[in-house]
Amino acid sequence: MKAAHDGRSAGPPPASPAPSGGHAAREAPSVGAHSLKRRLLWFVLVAILLAAVLQAVTAYRGALRQADALFDDHLQQMARSLRGGIPLGLPQAGAEEDSGYDLFVQIWGQDGTQIFRSTGSALPPRAVLGFSDVEAHGNRYRVYTLQTPLQTVQIAQDLSARTARARALALRAVLPFAWLTPLLMLAVWWIIKRSLAPIERTRQVVASRAADDFSPLQDAGLPDEVRPLVDELNLLFGRVRRAFEAQKNFVADAAHELRSPLTALKLQAQTLRRVDDDPAAREAAVTRLNLGLDRAIRGVEQLLLLAREEAGPATASGQPVDLQQVVQLAVADTLPQARLGHIDLGLAEDASAQAVPPVIGQTEALRILLRNLLENAVKYTPPGGQVDVSLALVDGSPVLTVEDSGPGIAPDLRPRVFDRFFRASDTAQQTGSGLGLAIVKAIADRHGAVLALGESPRLGGLKVEVRFAPAAARHADQL
Repeated sequence: MKAAHDGRSAGPPPASPAPSGGHAAREAPSVGAHSLKRRLLWFVLVAILLAAVLQAVTAYRGALRQADALFDDHLQQMARSLRGGIPLGLPQAGAEEDSGYDLFVQIWGQDGTQIFRSTGSALPPRAVLGFSDVEAHGNRYRVYTLQTPLQTVQIAQDLSARTARARALALRAVLPFAWLTPLLMLAVWWIIKRSLAPIERTRQVVASRAADDFSPLQDAGLPDEVRPLVDELNLLFGRVRRAFEAQKNFVADAAHELRSPLTALKLQAQTLRRVDDDPAAREAAVTRLNLGLDRAIRGVEQLLLLAREEAGPATASGQPVDLQQVVQLAVADTLPQARLGHIDLGLAEDASAQAVPPVIGQTEALRILLRNLLENAVKYTPPGGQVDVSLALVDGSPVLTVEDSGPGIAPDLRPRVFDRFFRASDTAQQTGSGLGLAIVKAIADRHGAVLALGESPRLGGLKVEVRFAPAAARHADQL
């Protein structure tokens, strides 16, 4: 039974980001920071105030014009009512003067003789038909004169009193604006405050969160303009959670994987100290110590590589990658190991390989994926065996295939070989970290590829297929 394949990683993996502990400290607001609520209130309330002032001015001026037209109509109607004679109640010349009376009447007969004149009238004894403005003794009057076959009637009104009354009427028309504007501003303030309350609640939820709480934020009740921001925050929380989990996994994996090799190295160092007098035993102890160091170094490299792949984005971004070039690089990396084990490693010819389109991804990551598969195949293939790698186009999808003539993996163990540290067998000759296929799985998932394990009908050993999505489909998913 073949052990779970593991291969040596390549490329220096970057260190995983360390999570911050406790609540995140609030940063001081930047110079250009501003409150959306205050800015919105400022603009809306100023707009309401300006609109109210404009409406009040317009209503005031309109009321003045209407009052002026109304008073003119009143003069005209009174003049027409005097065509039949002098009505009772008008103060005549010689009567006691009423200082509060602002209408003055003069009537002339057919021959121009003045037959009536109101008390206190200071108008000159002349008449201009229709409406006119007359100034006399420092006062201005609005005058309307009507001529009939029997007499000429003149009605005058003091413009100062007339203007005062018109302004009083106009102020009454403006008074509702003075009451409604503050009420409207108060209502707008309440509506804006209530509308922005979900945003404030979301801010408080984020501010009160622990450093390791990456649960999604609730978007219920949020306005449509803010919901996309919360969705992006949830996606960010997901990425940070994956990085945080990758770090925790790395720490756990390192503690799990390095405990045994380091203990073994310590024992081998103690053994080396005790065999000073036996050169053969000393050489054997040095050889075992070097093998232990190589295993520890390989395990650390693969741990760092796995942490880097799992901490990366769920979907790998990059440029179109030529899989034929990836195959050539991975085979060149593995060829020295194959020659050392007397294993025939080569490319299987396929007529559709030339028509395989590129895939969107990262060249170095795909090179590590294929190199791990090849190294594992070479490691578990007996001397004189064969390992073939092929590239083909199957149903429009690029497919990488690695086959070997080794013992293969039992069907019931194949679903578990992608787990960390799982080994189908743990022989002394083929010890490994158990991370090779876990790294392959992480890289394949990031590139949208599907892994399939089976039995090679041609070589009789294990067959591993890596099926990629077409480059056009991958590119469309990233848009």
